[in-house]
Amino acid sequence: MAQSPDGTGTAPVRITNSSTSVTSGIGVTQKLVGAAIAFGNVLRGTFGPNGLDKMLYKTNGEAAVTNDGAKIVAELLVKHPAAKAFVSLAESQENACGDGVTSCILLASELMSEAGRLLERGLHPLILVKGYEMALSQTLDELDSRSAPLDNNLEKVARTALVGRSTEGALDHLSKLIAQAVEMIPDSDYERVRMAKAGEGTPATSTLIPGIILEKRLALERMPRNLSDAKIAVLSCPLELEQSTVSAEIEISTPEQYERFIDAEHNQIEKIIQKVKSCGANIIFSAEGIDSRVLHSLADSEIFALGGVERPMAEDIAQACGAKLCDHLDDLSSSLGKIDSLEHQRLEGAEGVKERIILEVGQNAGIVTLLVGGTDGVAAEETIRGLYDALRSTCLAKEEDLVILGGGSLHMAASLRVREAAENCPGRERLSMEAFARALEGIPAALSANAGEDKIDSLLELRSLHRAGKTDSGITQSGKPGAISSVWLPTYTIEHAISAACESACSLLRVDQVISARGD
Repeated sequence: MAQSPDGTGTAPVRITNSSTSVTSGIGVTQKLVGAAIAFGNVLRGTFGPNGLDKMLYKTNGEAAVTNDGAKIVAELLVKHPAAKAFVSLAESQENACGDGVTSCILLASELMSEAGRLLERGLHPLILVKGYEMALSQTLDELDSRSAPLDNNLEKVARTALVGRSTEGALDHLSKLIAQAVEMIPDSDYERVRMAKAGEGTPATSTLIPGIILEKRLALERMPRNLSDAKIAVLSCPLELEQSTVSAEIEISTPEQYERFIDAEHNQIEKIIQKVKSCGANIIFSAEGIDSRVLHSLADSEIFALGGVERPMAEDIAQACGAKLCDHLDDLSSSLGKIDSLEHQRLEGAEGVKERIILEVGQNAGIVTLLVGGTDGVAAEETIRGLYDALRSTCLAKEEDLVILGGGSLHMAASLRVREAAENCPGRERLSMEAFARALEGIPAALSANAGEDKIDSLLELRSLHRAGKTDSGITQSGKPGAISSVWLPTYTIEHAISAACESACSLLRVDQVISARGD
């Protein structure tokens, strides 16, 4: 009879399939830590103002060039449990803050790396987790003490988020546009900002439109192309004869009957035209179709009309100009909005002629649009991704009214605070608190290394500056330690990144067994 490990003589009972792989003990730690380090290394080179780009080649033949952490993580094909946990971590950071994904992943990777060394030395995972939680509390206290009101730093927050992107050459111009957009929209709601490709020029020629842009061909060439100080109606109902839902036939036996039928149809169309004209609107948009006879009659009266607008775009137009989406012609007069101007543009490019309609509403616009300069393609997509991240950061900073210095300044200050707190901890948790402090220093180390500097020398110098009371010191754009008075980040972005990274690392450290039904 086979002997069991406990010496009772009872054979072990197997409850899993023979193809199932079960890894326990130190093997679990090694796998999880190894996957976490590998995941962090994928993003490490993209971090900071001197980060490099990754080229992502998809299985469908499409390619993307980016250094946006959220984009890279979203495109990765992963199967390791730890890697999937990091993908979830990145999604959480992106959804909550719109920025800070790379720093969040790097910190989680550093925490796992430091934990791996301590676990190999025999430290119990729960003691390690407790120490990390104690260190996190100290870090968040340091974060609170160093946070400052936003004041006039809105443009600096936008600039910080844009540094290191493909928009570097137009940094000042684009950061001003982002700040202006955030000031214009109500309630710091980033969802009220749209972005459109200009298809020409460069990022430096980008403009902010206090209104909305449509790319749609006119159904009638003689429609008015430019209008100012106009009233606008947005419809969700058609401006054409209703189609019967019941299959029916009409028998016409004489020319007089046919004429009466045509006259009745004409009268119905005429009623539609009169209702539209009498409402006082100069511009008509409809999410449904518009009869050609209605279009011609409205054009004769210098009324701009466009049908077949997609429902989401129709809703955006209504929100931008203060109109109500009208579902019945009888309610038109009470549903009108106002705009400062309408301009129709024709653009010729490699893909043919494009038509663009620009609706400028003015300072009270419910939606604003960033018209991003540059030709279509990979570069334009990356520019818009960078602008979107900057927009999210700037809106968050204004909403929370709290910002903090970047450049690894907080991470170094928190590291020193955690080390000091660890000195007063008598238990083994002290070891994991010190490990947490070393992990925090991984952020300024990565910033320095990506700029081509020696990270050890930079860390030693930065640590010395902070101990000397120069707490506004961090890693500058050149990669060397120094004052960073113009690098500001939303406090909540850093807070969420550190908290989420610690939480993910602790959840992985509580794993004592990995079971794979695939046997790989």
